[in-house]
Amino acid sequence: MTKMPSYTATTNACKLCKPLGASLAFRGIESCVPFLHGSQGCATYMRRYIISHYNEPIDIASSSLGEKQAIYGGGANLKLGLKNVTTKYAPKVIGVATTCLTETIGDNVPMILAEYDKEFGTADSPLIVHVSTPSFSGTHMEGFNAAVKAVVEQLATEAEPNETINLLSGFISTADIRYLREVCNDFSIDATILPDYSDTLDGQALNDYPLIPEGGTPLKAIAHMGGAKATIELGATLPAETGGKVLERKFGTRLLRTGLPIGIRATDALFDLLAELSGQQVPERHTAARGRLIDSMVDGHKYIFGKRAVVYGEEDLVVGMTSFLAEIGIHTVLCASGGKSRRFASAVAAALEGLDGELPVVKEDVDFFDIETMAKELQVDLVVGHSKGYAFARKENLPLIRVGFPIHDRVGGQRILHLGYHGAQTLFDLITNTVIDKKQSDSSVGYSYM
Repeated sequence: MTKMPSYTATTNACKLCKPLGASLAFRGIESCVPFLHGSQGCATYMRRYIISHYNEPIDIASSSLGEKQAIYGGGANLKLGLKNVTTKYAPKVIGVATTCLTETIGDNVPMILAEYDKEFGTADSPLIVHVSTPSFSGTHMEGFNAAVKAVVEQLATEAEPNETINLLSGFISTADIRYLREVCNDFSIDATILPDYSDTLDGQALNDYPLIPEGGTPLKAIAHMGGAKATIELGATLPAETGGKVLERKFGTRLLRTGLPIGIRATDALFDLLAELSGQQVPERHTAARGRLIDSMVDGHKYIFGKRAVVYGEEDLVVGMTSFLAEIGIHTVLCASGGKSRRFASAVAAALEGLDGELPVVKEDVDFFDIETMAKELQVDLVVGHSKGYAFARKENLPLIRVGFPIHDRVGGQRILHLGYHGAQTLFDLITNTVIDKKQSDSSVGYSYM
């Protein structure tokens, strides 16, 4: 393979910024307003980016620092911003995430927040959760995970043992969150899903615009997470310190981990955990869905077997999609992500263990210049990932299977179901029909019957 060029510029990054991920996580908390301590441009950019994917309005407050605050510190702006948000929105929680600017100038946010509470705090004041999220040190996934950890660390309290299950689902679609809730209900499990932005970022049409949309993980449920029977944490490349680890260390809550349930094997693993925790068999509607999925894989195998794919995006999503593609006979030749967890390659290898085919090239901390350069030598048939790869796929005349975040050039990106047997069925049909369509379109005569 051609040696990658040595350069420092990023060309179409395969990642997003850390406070954006934190803002999404905070949006999944009941009556929470995300608040960025930094310049106004950060909040504006993130709002625009999030709206383009979810097609829902989202307010992200800002301390709106300028040149003066960059020199003298942003404490006064942060306090004023918190007062304004409290007055205008009357939230129950404000999620404060730092940005590059405030981390660079060295604002001591915990100290400023302690001063704010002493000066302006009352019994009715909103709770404030803070998290450090400078973009120069990570990706949107790291910001998301850090915000979830901060919520658990700062809002969960000592609680009486209860029969609930904590489900830390990772960064998934709103449809995936609703699906997980349905699955837990089918197992008669009372689950606290954190975060839950299935309504706050994918709500119903309303006559009046609510300043804070209904939904989100209830604060009461978060407070009781320490007394849960167990915590299930989804992800194969999670950092060492997570919300699940915090619950385990502080409250002794049993921690169980499995990858995102994309495809048959990964979904089987999650369902085995749910069956164990609930003491119930897998419900019939899910075993039937699994059977239909296998039947469809037999039916469509001849159309997709041996195809070669590039998969990119968040590391956990790439791991799950790569495993699923191997199950249906597609060989992933390149796994790529802008993240750099240092667990990516081992997670891909573990997910493919026992499945036929050679291991793919696995690359962390890459952009789309890197991806395009590598893909040109790998005889690729299709591309799997979000909309930021569209220019590359178009240039190479490759079909793009859109999954993950962000999806800017299609309607319903927030409602794509990736998880479970039902999600795998949807993805299988989409992938197979896309491959058929490409062959049909490239044919000089086409065909209308298979």
